[in-house]
Amino acid sequence: MQADLSPVIAATAQWLTRSFPAPGGALASALCEVQARQAVTVAAWLRYPTAMDAALLGLAGPGGSARLDWVTGADTGEDVAADAWRTWVDEVVASWAACLLTDPELASRAVAVLGRGGGHTGGLPTEFRRLLAPDETDRSAAALLRHPDLLAPVAGLHHSGLLDRLDPDHTLIA
Repeated sequence: MQADLSPVIAATAQWLTRSFPAPGGALASALCEVQARQAVTVAAWLRYPTAMDAALLGLAGPGGSARLDWVTGADTGEDVAADAWRTWVDEVVASWAACLLTDPELASRAVAVLGRGGGHTGGLPTEFRRLLAPDETDRSAAALLRHPDLLAPVAGLHHSGLLDRLDPDHTLIA
């Protein structure tokens, strides 16, 4: 499938890791980023399951981080033109990723749904170990990123939409 969601995945993962940074050094930051990127990848693939969905996203744009910044209290009211990457942040994807990071059962269900669809993976095996089975080092590195109370405002924005998408009776409407 030729669906390039990489700008949205990169920007949304960056927003998550800047909003909920890793406590510690370079290794902790890298482990936190990997977990954010895996959660955002799963969320983006669920949100935009077809090449047409991804193409429409490319035309319409993802919406940016303004509401997320406001919800988390990071909105300073300053001009963020210097941070043009923020325009590629997808609020729904960030919210779904927050849900996946704070609820291991939901993350497992989401990855299982991707396994049945196979659209983005092209039939290739895809591993999301740091999302699904983080070890102690992963959990320490992403202490803020996986904290349910801290992510609750973001996760709550579109939690019901994720549950609807993971419903086994969910059908795509053309």
